Amino acid sequence: MPSSSSAPPRAPASICLLRLSALGDVTHVLPLLHTLRSAWPEVPLDWVIGRGEQKLLEGLPGVTFHVYDKKTGIAGMRAVRRGFAGRRFDVLLQMQVAARANLLSAFIPATRRIGYDRARSKDLHGLFVNERIADRPGIHVLDAIGSFCEPLGLRQGDVVWNMPVPAEAHAWAAAQWPDDGRPALLISPCSSHVLRNWRAERYAAVADHALARGWRVVLCGGRSALERETADAILAAMQGPALDLVGKDTLKQLPALLARAALVMTPDSGPMHIANAMGTKVLGLHAASNPARSGPYSDRRYCVDRYDDAARRFRGKPAEALRWGTKIEHDGVMDLVTVDDAIAAFERYVADREAGRTGSPAR
Repeated sequence: MPSSSSAPPRAPASICLLRLSALGDVTHVLPLLHTLRSAWPEVPLDWVIGRGEQKLLEGLPGVTFHVYDKKTGIAGMRAVRRGFAGRRFDVLLQMQVAARANLLSAFIPATRRIGYDRARSKDLHGLFVNERIADRPGIHVLDAIGSFCEPLGLRQGDVVWNMPVPAEAHAWAAAQWPDDGRPALLISPCSSHVLRNWRAERYAAVADHALARGWRVVLCGGRSALERETADAILAAMQGPALDLVGKDTLKQLPALLARAALVMTPDSGPMHIANAMGTKVLGLHAASNPARSGPYSDRRYCVDRYDDAARRFRGKPAEALRWGTKIEHDGVMDLVTVDDAIAAFERYVADREAGRTGSPAR
């Protein structure tokens, strides 16, 4: 939406976005894209993105993707530049500060190169940009990404995702279990950051509690050895049955699967943010990261928050004394999240569901 000034901001001739990864973070870019398209539907939007992330968002209307595979190094960066066919963008939104992304941005011809404020810059980010967004600590990652439209004279208003999920993906998800009225607790147990992951026997204890309450339990995850081993350990520790879908869905089917669940239990992970984008409530498990910064954006009522306990134990100070965005990824940090914590969060959701209070709270 336009800023509060009376005259609408001038539309740039073209905009390129650079955000390669990860799945959760590219999900956070969608509201920014919708803000840009709503204000300037005629402006071409290009997005330099990672391979897996492009598969997740394939079919997004009005966006031309340019895939960069990090395994291709400098040669891949040159290939991305060739893909622009001599174009020069009016605006580059450089929304990633990692060294690889900074170097890749040098291969994107652009007049205005908008990056992060100095407080969030690293790996020589400032050398690759000529404008910066405002330093605004204490906000969610999605809002930080959304602020990239502000140097263009816009403000991100209503947060809209509209993930591109094909009908056949929803049909696949609908076929995985019967629509018999039993709510489903979907457990996505693994983050790409292994120190954010919870113990398998603790997932199993919460799963058995859900089964005792008449729920269905579903496991999902990717095809890595860690995800398979974690799922097997959960299944072995459970007293009751679970539907094992680990490694059986595609990136296009994952959002549909998460949308079908009543509640998704997961650490800070891509599936957390995809589930939130699809309107599903999340029982997030947080100790290594701050849910106020990187938890499910729309609703954190059903999250477990042990981030302050982690800060005191591993950093010797309260969370409020840490730099915003500090990760506390230490061995054993997730043990601060107890089974009782997660069951209490599950029961908060059950109580709200039974009372018809599971709509998003006022922000």
